[in-house]
Amino acid sequence: MDLDELYRLLRSSHVRAMGIVDTLRDPLVVLGPDLTVISANPAFYRAFEASADETVGQSFTTLGNGQWDIDELNQLLREVVPKSASIYDYEVTADFPHVGRKTMLITAQRVEHPDRQHRILLVSIVDATARRRKEAEKDILIGEFDHRLKNLMSVTRALARQTTVKGRSAADYRDDLIARLDALGRSLQVSANRDTTSLSELTAQLIEPYQGGSSRIEVTPGPPVPLISAQAMSLGMVLHELATNALKYGALSGAGGQVRIGWAPEEDPDGVAMVRLHWDESGGPKTAPPDSHGFGTRLITVSMEHELGGRAEFDFRPEGLRAELVFPRRD
Repeated sequence: MDLDELYRLLRSSHVRAMGIVDTLRDPLVVLGPDLTVISANPAFYRAFEASADETVGQSFTTLGNGQWDIDELNQLLREVVPKSASIYDYEVTADFPHVGRKTMLITAQRVEHPDRQHRILLVSIVDATARRRKEAEKDILIGEFDHRLKNLMSVTRALARQTTVKGRSAADYRDDLIARLDALGRSLQVSANRDTTSLSELTAQLIEPYQGGSSRIEVTPGPPVPLISAQAMSLGMVLHELATNALKYGALSGAGGQVRIGWAPEEDPDGVAMVRLHWDESGGPKTAPPDSHGFGTRLITVSMEHELGGRAEFDFRPEGLRAELVFPRRD
């Protein structure tokens, strides 16, 4: 049953409709013209862990810790009865006693009592917390997809530019470019198709598309570091972001630049075994600390902190970026 049908029932059959109100899953509260609570349904008491004694007879604006005491909302509610107005999905985000931070959608409409002498306000409250969280996650995913797609296109264009055509046929150029694009695809899939891999193997796969027939990226392997699938996928995308940025703006954007990669074990102050991987760029354009961090840098930081339980450290030296990735070792 939707609210419009409930309103019609309240107008036509007060007793029957109030029985239906008690069975509805969404919280409902009945207010007088002065916003005093006349009654509420069981769903309201369950949702806010409140009792009838502390609700009925109180002003709607004082319920809980005053989360509903919003000037704009109060003005809208006070206009519903005299103006026969309606409120649909007014959003309130607040910390509620007992239930924590929630996003609630308020819908309100005037209902005329069957005795024709009284008018009341029926307020529906819908918990939209999960919906808003999913919408926010969707926006992040869309933003990340858009960012990765643009990066992939930038990498593809850069690979095409750096695939030399001098003294080669169109077929040779085509085959070389396709091979490098295939290598890029393999590097993105290496962590997605296996349960475990090693840091050495992951690094070797990831740097292959960017070598361009020379050793522009030099890897000095440290001790063996096994990676579970989730670690490899997250770390792989972090290294891919670093390589992408180097190709677009850093050491790999010109002919003489180079990147050196290595790693070593260490312990944090609590004795937890960690891995510190360094990424050193040189020979490219001069670098300086940015005024603000772009999406790629934020993505690296978030991935290291939330997905790998570690951190990323950036040093924008004039001779080139130095990035250090620190994360727990999980054998």
